Amino acid sequence: MVTGGGCVLLSDGRPGAIGYGIACAFAQEGWNVVVTGRNVNKLTEAKKNIEEKYGVCVLPVQADVEAGKDNAATVQHVIDETIREFGRIDGLVNCAQASASGVSLEDQTLEQFDLAIYSGLYATYFYMKAAYPYLKETKGSIVNFGSGAALFGNPGQCGYAAAKEGIRGLSRVAATEWAKDGINVNIICPLAWTGQLEKFKEQYPQAYEKNVHMPPMGYFGDPMNDIGKACVTLMSPSLKYMTGETITLEGGLGQRP
Repeated sequence: MVTGGGCVLLSDGRPGAIGYGIACAFAQEGWNVVVTGRNVNKLTEAKKNIEEKYGVCVLPVQADVEAGKDNAATVQHVIDETIREFGRIDGLVNCAQASASGVSLEDQTLEQFDLAIYSGLYATYFYMKAAYPYLKETKGSIVNFGSGAALFGNPGQCGYAAAKEGIRGLSRVAATEWAKDGINVNIICPLAWTGQLEKFKEQYPQAYEKNVHMPPMGYFGDPMNDIGKACVTLMSPSLKYMTGETITLEGGLGQRP
């Protein structure tokens, strides 16, 4: 299961969103995939593209965790559809996240803060709880997503950073509590070249040059080959002993003690 897995493509046709890249990486390895997101058209396109290219089954389920909604029921519907279609859950990737970036702490509204907390932290909480009984049966794995913006306190990212650090804390507790069930839980803080960055560079070249920093590796990660395949590896038997860890995949930009 990959939350935030709707189709986004770069101008050269490669996956242009981390969630979609992750879904493609699992499909390339022969996994059937469930993709969720807010945009039905992006989910439908993800199903079409992945099934045609990799020959696996893709189940798209529209879902949005947000303030004022019955989010537990929304997520349970995704789980129920998954079990109806595939009968099991082997892995969960919580990638979905929305936020109002570029807004200072003193100017951030409650609605903007809620957008980040609900779409990221609450969504991760609900999906982990709902998937737990099935992951316990399969001794499955969870990969959640943090961010270097939260690790280093980037300005204009208060809601986003709060959600991402909450996700890291939640993940570490789950790693401890669920280890006895054979479930490992890890966190990735990624940096990848996405459709959003591509558009930002095209539309605001001066702002791009000022704010976007090239990592020491000299290139931005690929959503599928660098981030997605790392998720596949984290769910492999060879890394089952790793749990509760934060892995920074930023090409050397996110080095920390």
